[in-house]
Order: sequence, then structure tokens, then C-alpha cells
Amino acid sequence: IAVLQIVKESQQQHGLRHGDFQRYRGYCSRRLRRLRKTLNFKMGNRHKFTGKKVTEEILSDNRYLLLILMDAERAWSYAMQLKQEANTEPRKRFHLLSRLRKAVKHAEELERLCESNRVDAKTKLEAQAYMAYLTGMLRFEHQEWKAAMEAFNKCKTIYEKLANAFTEEQAVLYNQRVEEISPNIRYCAYNIGDQSAMNELMQMRLRSGGTEGLLAEKLEALITQTRAKQAATMSEVEWRGRTVPVKIDKVRIFLLGLADNEAAIAQAENEETKERLFESLLSECRDAIQAVREELKPDQKQREHSLENDSGKVSNIQYLHSYLTYIKLSTAIRRNESMAQALQKALLQPQRAEEDGKRTPRPQDLIRLYDIILQNLVELTQLPGLEEDKNFQKEIGLKTLVYKAYRCFFIAQSYVLVKKWSEALVLYERVLKYAREVQSGAGAHTNSLKELPDVQDLITQVNAEKYSLQAAAILDANDAHEAESPSQVKDGKPLSERFETFCLDPSLVSKQVSLVHFPPGFQPIPCKPLFFDLALNHVAFPPLEDKVEQKAKSGLTGYIKGIFGFKS
Repeated sequence: IAVLQIVKESQQQHGLRHGDFQRYRGYCSRRLRRLRKTLNFKMGNRHKFTGKKVTEEILSDNRYLLLILMDAERAWSYAMQLKQEANTEPRKRFHLLSRLRKAVKHAEELERLCESNRVDAKTKLEAQAYMAYLTGMLRFEHQEWKAAMEAFNKCKTIYEKLANAFTEEQAVLYNQRVEEISPNIRYCAYNIGDQSAMNELMQMRLRSGGTEGLLAEKLEALITQTRAKQAATMSEVEWRGRTVPVKIDKVRIFLLGLADNEAAIAQAENEETKERLFESLLSECRDAIQAVREELKPDQKQREHSLENDSGKVSNIQYLHSYLTYIKLSTAIRRNESMAQALQKALLQPQRAEEDGKRTPRPQDLIRLYDIILQNLVELTQLPGLEEDKNFQKEIGLKTLVYKAYRCFFIAQSYVLVKKWSEALVLYERVLKYAREVQSGAGAHTNSLKELPDVQDLITQVNAEKYSLQAAAILDANDAHEAESPSQVKDGKPLSERFETFCLDPSLVSKQVSLVHFPPGFQPIPCKPLFFDLALNHVAFPPLEDKVEQKAKSGLTGYIKGIFGFKS
């Protein structure tokens, strides 16, 4: 069986890509249950446990070896899970060591079974390397540095030989494992007494941008411990002509490591590593500033008293706080500038369609970065203790002009994309104005501007962009004029309403030709008038009493006459 390949694929597919050891442990348990059921190798029934061991006699299927491998992986993953929890619950470290010993025991059993003639040579070597790796991790946790280094070296040697014996595709996996354990070997060598191993560990940390796994916390603790020893001799720091004492240990450690961190950033091989190192430096700086703030709180009255006595001069602890804030803001500016340079390179490359959900860079992204940089520069001018420093204020003013010029340039670029030529041209003129102010005001501050982007290159680029913008504006105006000619205008009217006007309409030969409006719209038509006799209510009719016959008198005589038909 390919031990390392099976282990790596299982780990990547079931939780370890995100550091979820509990999920991987659950997967190992489920796979063990499936294997035992398939091989009919059950440990008793639900009422009684009956232990069974895999022996050479029953080794007729490679899945028996997988049983032991999954046992070891389950114990190892549980140990790594406990290692994460041991940061807050130290008692779990004892359980961690117990699980690691269990994993080593299973690995030794796997190695013993692989000595059988039924197992090929490659599997034997991989089983030996796997056992050496787990043994090294156990010794590493016990801080038995010599035994751990021997085990890791044995593991490294086996994987290097296997990598040389197979094709490049198969060797990638072995080389990755060798790279994983190399920092552990150097760390063990350092603890044994090899001082040169510390430099190699730092170089490994630079190349990877930070270590992972078993060594991560120990290496960071080692670096902090080394700096703490050096910090014992550090008592003061000088900045802008003023020397202030440094009494806080955390601040001493940070200032001692500042040069190393900046060198690491300068030597970073790619943008991702550089970004990670910037974030690490900013995190350490924030911790140091927080420590100074805690010292500032009880010293509030003393600082106010010192302000009165020293005629406005800030106290040492306040000046140290300003220095650390200056480092934080300057680092943030350098980080954003590095990101802006990476985005500029991406903008210069030919635009491709969006792949894997990644959005293509736009000038608006750079505008946001330069806005943040300008905000940081405003905060720098407001630092306590530097309000009267004319040279410092002049330097920050020049830097502000440089970044304003670049911000205006990319705003103009964004207007060019939407064909707003006049606005873009005005912004280009503003860029040239800022750039000339920087050149005229540089003078004695040339050294402070060396780290900034070159203004002369920006002027050259703006002049070229102005000419291309004017040409594009003229072409766009011609296109607009041609588009408005009567022979090409289509106003949306159907053919029945524009017989008298010639118009190029490609839709006339398509399936969706517009001949008439259908259904036709409603049109107003005359209707039959309605008459209302409103005067009838106000007419006075003439009297008709003289024309109406008087009614005959009624009575018995009239009644009798009526019966017999006599009428008057």
C-alpha cells in the first residue's frame, strides 16, 4: 500500500485542509468500522468485546494493513486535537502524550507486519518512515531533542531515497513531507546546542512566510525568548533627536525585532509572503502600543504636571507612544503601497475573463488604497510631540502631495473608462500640478522621498495619457456624429409611420420586423349627444280652470239617472 499517499489524501479530503482534526478523527473511526465489517474482522458483538490482532497468517488482503494505519491516524488526529485545546486547558497535555504513544504503538505494529515476505519493498520503507515520523513527534513533545532529531533524520532519509527512486509526479509527495520535517530537525539541533540552526530556522520562516503545524508555536516562542535575552541590555531609544528610556519589556522585544522584520519583508519572495509578514509586524506593533497605553493611564497626572513644567514638551512615555504609532502608520503605508504596486502590475497585463470567481482589478481599487494612505499621513501630522517639528511636517506634506498625485491619476483613469474625457483631462492637469509642487519643494528632503514612487515617471506617463485621451475624445466625437446622421437613426417607429423618412433598419429582414403597432392603440371618436331638459323644473304653466268642464252635482237623483241611462 502507498502509506503516505493514502494518509495525505485522507487528511486533505476530510478536515485537515482547514485544521479540523476532530472531523478527521471521526472519518478514521467510520473507515475502521467499514473495514472491519468488510473483512468480517469484528471485535466481538454489541454485548461483549473480543479483541483480535492482525497477524502475518491472516495477511491475505492489504486492507488488514489499512486497519492498523487507520488506528494510528485516529490516535494521531486525537492528539493534534488535544494539542489545540491544550492552549487553554493545560491538563489535556497528558492525554495528548498518551494518544501519541498509542499512535506510535500502532505504527510499530504496522512496521512489524510489513516485514513479512508478502509485502513489497516500497511498502516496507514507507512503514518505516511513518513509524519514524510519529516517533519523532512523540520525542519532540517530550522535549527529548536528540532522540527526536534521530527519528526525524531517519524519516527524512527514507523519503529522500523514495523520491529519487520514482518519477517526478510521485516524488512531489515525498519532497513535501521532507520540507515539513526539516524545520523540526533544525529546531532540535538548536536545542541540542547548534547555534547556527537558529539562522536556518529564520530563513525557513522567511521562505514560507510563517511555519505551520507542530513547530509554529515553539519557533515563535524561541524567537521571543532570544529577543528577550537581548532586550535585557536595551534601555533607551533615539528618534528625531530625542532619546527616551524604554522600560517596558514588550516594547523592548518589539524594537529589537523591528530590524529583522523589515529585513524579512525586503527579502520576501512573493506578494503573499510579504503581506503575511506585514500583518505579523503590525500585530506586534499594536501589542506594544497597548502595553504603552496601559502605562499611560496611571501616569496621567504626572504627564500633565510635566507638560506645565516643560513648557508644552510631552513626557517620555507619551513620546515613546508617538514613536510606536509612527512605526505602525508607516508600516501600514508601506503595506498599502506594496498592494498598490501589485495592482498596478495587474492592470498593465492584458485583461482576461473572470476565472474561478476572481474579479479583475480596476482603477477604483487603487483609489481606495491611496485614500487609506492619505488618511494615515493625516494621522502622522497629529502625533503628540511632533507638532512643532517643521522638518517632519514638511516631509509628511511632500509625501501627501505624491500620494494625492497618484490618487488623482487613477481617478482620471476611472473616468477614461467611462468616456468622460473633460473630467479626466482636468484631473490629469491636477496630477501635473501636484507633481511640480513636489519637485519644487523637495530640496533638502530628497532622501526622505527616495522610498516613494518616482514623480518624474508619473509626469511622463500623464503626458502620454493626455495625448491618447485627446485622440480618443476626437474619435469618440466623430463616432457620435456618424451615429446621429439621418441615414442611421432608428427612432423605434414602425415602418407604417416612417414612409417619408429613409432609415437603415436591419430588423426589416429579421423575424421580428416592426411594420405596424399591434394591437392598435385606442383613438378618440365622436359619440351621440345626450339632451337633458333642465328648464322644465322652472317653467310656470298658465291656469286652465276656465277650460275644464264643471263636474255635475252628485246625489240620489244623479244616481237613479245613471242607472237608467239618462244623462244630463
